[in-house]
Amino acid sequence: MKLIQNYIDGRFVPGEHQFDDVNPADGTVIAQVMEASQAQVDEAVNAARRALRGEWGSIGILERAARLHKVADAIEKRFDCFVQAEVTDTGKPVSLATKLDVPRAAANFRIFADMVKMSGLEAFQTETSDGASALNYAVRKPLGVVGVITPWNLPLLLLTWKVAPALACGNAVVVKPSEETPATATLLAEAMRDAGIPNGVYNVVHGFGPRSAGEFLAQHPDVDAVTFTGESKTGAAIMKAVAPTVKPVSFELGGKNAAIVFADCNFEEAVNKLSDAVFLNTGQVCLCVERVYVERKIFDEFVEALKQKAEGLHAGWPNDPQTKLGPLISAQHREKVLSYYRLAREEGATVVTGGGVPIFDDDRDHGFYVQPTIYTGLPEAARCVKEEIFGPVCHVTPFDSEEEAVALANDTKYGLAASIWTSNMKCGHRVAQQMNVGITWVNCWFLRDLRTPFGGAGLSGIGREGGVHSLNFYSESNNICIKL
Repeated sequence: MKLIQNYIDGRFVPGEHQFDDVNPADGTVIAQVMEASQAQVDEAVNAARRALRGEWGSIGILERAARLHKVADAIEKRFDCFVQAEVTDTGKPVSLATKLDVPRAAANFRIFADMVKMSGLEAFQTETSDGASALNYAVRKPLGVVGVITPWNLPLLLLTWKVAPALACGNAVVVKPSEETPATATLLAEAMRDAGIPNGVYNVVHGFGPRSAGEFLAQHPDVDAVTFTGESKTGAAIMKAVAPTVKPVSFELGGKNAAIVFADCNFEEAVNKLSDAVFLNTGQVCLCVERVYVERKIFDEFVEALKQKAEGLHAGWPNDPQTKLGPLISAQHREKVLSYYRLAREEGATVVTGGGVPIFDDDRDHGFYVQPTIYTGLPEAARCVKEEIFGPVCHVTPFDSEEEAVALANDTKYGLAASIWTSNMKCGHRVAQQMNVGITWVNCWFLRDLRTPFGGAGLSGIGREGGVHSLNFYSESNNICIKL
């Protein structure tokens, strides 16, 4: 049985207790994970603090950037290992991990390494009251030790999205990956070591949230900032934990994302892309669409076309290149999604397709698959329309006017993402600017430029990351004023 250990101060170390790492495709235990004790979290934080006082704290930006490029090279050298670890832990199709997760992990290190070399801050020449002048300029300083708490849906991609800019800015990190997906964070430690990242700069502590590594890390007095992606409820708990020490936080939380489809859209393109937007990674992406608003004159045609796409998805073994739909992450999460499938019927939904569990007559029946599901007919006040489900499911609603569509899309406590589908670019710009979200796509979905701001409003998060926004979060700006 594979053993996944903690990584502290350049060493793989066991923990006091073990827990199972389960393959979502067939429910088998694939590894034992060592849970870090509170003393080991302390040790990891102390190792990170020592690293800041040592070599890592003394090297310049150019050398830091060069080593981050070596981390990207080390990821690519282990490309197949990262793909297999990601697929086995999450159950996602190998085609997705190969095209998205692992390439983006390497790209995150290269992009932020290059960005930190080129980014500048403000400088002003100031006239003083005595007729002389002063020069004000700002420099970046690392925050210090950053606690990085990552989710299970895109574990490697979102881990590197946070670790790369944090290290580029000169910080040291203590990572607490999801207990559901511990493998790639641990494998990344090997890449860090090969790339010459000094001991203590990158640490991994495994465990759970309350009364375990997550809580120990968030509450630690020597952690200088916390970044987290995951459920809004967990974000609220972390905010409460960091409040006594007023740590800066960056949260990317849940969503109940909407798409607005106008009758003048490119119909085939809208159906194809929204099929991805609803069902990619079995709906387990914070940016996935769960509410689709379609102009009434094409409503029936659109629902039928989306139904055909859903029923054409191949729910297979994750390592099968033809697989388009994998399992959900765990038995517990599958029960949550199925509880919403039952609730939708109780609330009066029309089941267009899905709503249950597929039968394979092989070991996949021990995994955590559900059917891709489409509902119509629910009122906007229904829980299934208001609450995040985080599965391969959407509700489709007709609208009659642009104003109605905007009001429906914005009627949520979340505010992460939206997409607009229209051939009228004036309408596209106009509607996009009215969305109360962090990112709006027009005639596309999941298209990202890593230099742009990313984050959410409302229950979807606090702060922005991406490009200079990441550099600003992971550093302190120190203004220096010199009288001339």
